[in-house]
Amino acid sequence: MTKTELSGAAQVAVWALVIATAGVVVQIVAGVDFPTVPPVLFIQLVPAAFVYFGRWRWTSALVVVAGLFLVVGLFASGDAGRLTESESLGGSIGLWVQMVAVVVAMVAGVAALVRR
Repeated sequence: MTKTELSGAAQVAVWALVIATAGVVVQIVAGVDFPTVPPVLFIQLVPAAFVYFGRWRWTSALVVVAGLFLVVGLFASGDAGRLTESESLGGSIGLWVQMVAVVVAMVAGVAALVRR
């Protein structure tokens, strides 16, 4: 397993996951109920760290898997309704930021995989 240079798509994936994490922080500040240590932070930041620091060919696949997990989880948990909830505007904005960034990370992760 050889390390490769970080492609533009991989950089986009890393930054998108960092931005998605900022979306989670916005939700927490807005009062959305999260565990003391939200697992979503690890689901987003661990793949970003593997892509950024590891730079192995397979690490971009982690971004795609994590993104799919988060998108499917949003709908499976019933939290998708929070995207249009006017009761907590900050929570809704934070969720939008998180999910748009996750989708961008997934697309960039696929592009990074195809490039390699």
